[in-house]
Amino acid sequence: LADGGVLDLRPGQVLAPADGSFEIERVDGSVTRVPVPRYRDPDVPKCSAGYHAADGLDLVDLFVGSEGTLGVVTEAVLALEPRPPASILCWLPVRDEAEGLRLVGLLRDASRATWSSGDPHGLDVPSIEHVDRRCLELLVEDGADREHRVPIDPTDALVLLFRVDLQGALSPGDAVEQLLGDSPADGPLRRLRVLLGPHVERLEAALPGEEAKAARFAALREAVPMAVNHRIRDLRRTAAGVHKVGGDFVVPFERLADSFALYRGAFSARGLDHAIWGHIGDGNVHPNVLPRSAEDVAAGKEALLEMGEAVVRMGGSPLAEHGVGRHPVKQALLRSLRGEEGIEQMRAVKRALDPEGRLAPGVLFPWP
Repeated sequence: LADGGVLDLRPGQVLAPADGSFEIERVDGSVTRVPVPRYRDPDVPKCSAGYHAADGLDLVDLFVGSEGTLGVVTEAVLALEPRPPASILCWLPVRDEAEGLRLVGLLRDASRATWSSGDPHGLDVPSIEHVDRRCLELLVEDGADREHRVPIDPTDALVLLFRVDLQGALSPGDAVEQLLGDSPADGPLRRLRVLLGPHVERLEAALPGEEAKAARFAALREAVPMAVNHRIRDLRRTAAGVHKVGGDFVVPFERLADSFALYRGAFSARGLDHAIWGHIGDGNVHPNVLPRSAEDVAAGKEALLEMGEAVVRMGGSPLAEHGVGRHPVKQALLRSLRGEEGIEQMRAVKRALDPEGRLAPGVLFPWP
C-alpha cells in the first residue's frame, strides 16, 4: 500500500459487509474505512473502467484493475486451466456482415448449450475473433496473405477466426470426415458442419497436429493492428499531430449489429477511413481510424466520444479491456460511463488508501 503496509489476500477471504466498506489496518495501527463505490458495472463480459464495485465485493477485486492507483501487486498466484485433448482453429470468410453476425450468434448459442449440459458431443467454441473488409484489404496490401499462405478475398465482408475444443483426441482423417465429409457420427465437428450449412465450403481449418497452419491463421489476425500501426508510424514522418485513434467497446451481444452500425456511421459521417476487428464473440471490438492528417485524428476522437456515449446507452462499456490510464479521451469515456458522481466515489476510495496521491497520480482521473 502507499503507506508501506502489505495486504496478503486470497479470494473469498475478505468481503465487504452490508454497510459497503472495508476496514484496513494501517502501518501505524490505525484503521481506515474504505468505501465501496455504489455504481454497478454493465452486464457485459468485460469492463475495465476504474474500480470494481459489487454487493459483498471481494477486497481482491477492488485492487484488480485499479491500474496501480491503490497499491502495487508484488506477488500473485494464478490457476491454470487444463488444455483440451484436441482442438481445431477455423478461418471462415463470409460475404455478408449480417450473415457473419448470425453465424457468431449460432456458435455462441451452441457453445453455451454444451457448457450447460456437459454434452460430450456438443460444440464448444471458447473464442471467436473477427476482422472486417478493410482489415482484409490491409492484409492484402501488405502481402500478409502471401507471407502466411492463406488466401484472402478483400471483397469478403469479414473473416471469423474461432477455436473448437474437442473432448477427446481425434485423428486428422476423422476430423476431415466429420467436418467436410458426410460422416453420420455425432460429434462437435459434425454439428459444426450442420451449423455452418453452405458456409462450410469456404471453411479453412487447422486440424489436430497442424500447429503450423494454426499459427499462420493467428499471425494474420495479429497482423491487422500491426498494419494500422505501421501506416500511422509512416505518416507521422511527414504529418505532425498524427497518432493512433481507436476504441475498445463492448456491448451486450444482442446489440452487436446496432453497435457496428453506430461505429461505421460515426466514422463515415466524418469521412474517416476505418477498420474494425476484435473479439466479436464477446461483443468487444476495436473500431480504429486510419488517419490521413491531424484533422482526421481530431475527428476520430470526436467520433469515439460519440460512440462511447451511445455504447453506454446500449448497456455496454466504452472501456472493455485496455483500461484508462492518463489518456484524456479514455478518461472522458470513463466519465460517460460512471458520471461525475461515480468518479467522486472512486476518488473517495483513492483518498482512503492513498491520501497523498503517491501511487500513479493522474491515472483514471485527475489528482488531486
